[in-house]
Amino acid sequence: MKSNENHIFLDTNILIGAYSGNLIDKKCLQYLFSLTGKQLYISTLSVAQLVSVFQKKQTNLQIRKIVKDLIAKFTFIGFSDKDVEKSLEFEGTDMEDNIQYVISRKFKCFWFVTNNKKDYGDFSNIEVLTSDKIRDIPKN
Repeated sequence: MKSNENHIFLDTNILIGAYSGNLIDKKCLQYLFSLTGKQLYISTLSVAQLVSVFQKKQTNLQIRKIVKDLIAKFTFIGFSDKDVEKSLEFEGTDMEDNIQYVISRKFKCFWFVTNNKKDYGDFSNIEVLTSDKIRDIPKN
């Protein structure tokens, strides 16, 4: 499956970092939001994980604001039992990362932004970047 260089997928850890105040992750999101002609994707799995993490740290009102922000700026990719099955084909050390990879491939994402790059080294058809290397994605 050919990748689309205008499709960028964000992993959960970037979102949690950015909305927790991590400066590098915040700058990463700001850069991504400044890009033109690019489509930003996250998985519904990431949204659920973010909400779960923030339930202990923030109020429901704050969490709703974050989710509304995500809805406005990203295309959400859902996943199915078939996607979970497909993720079992990969030997990655983190099952959740396998699922995120499979989800990203549904929309032919070329760029995959994560802070645990080592867990995506065995996957093909993607360029894996950490938030501090986000400027490797060209503006246009």
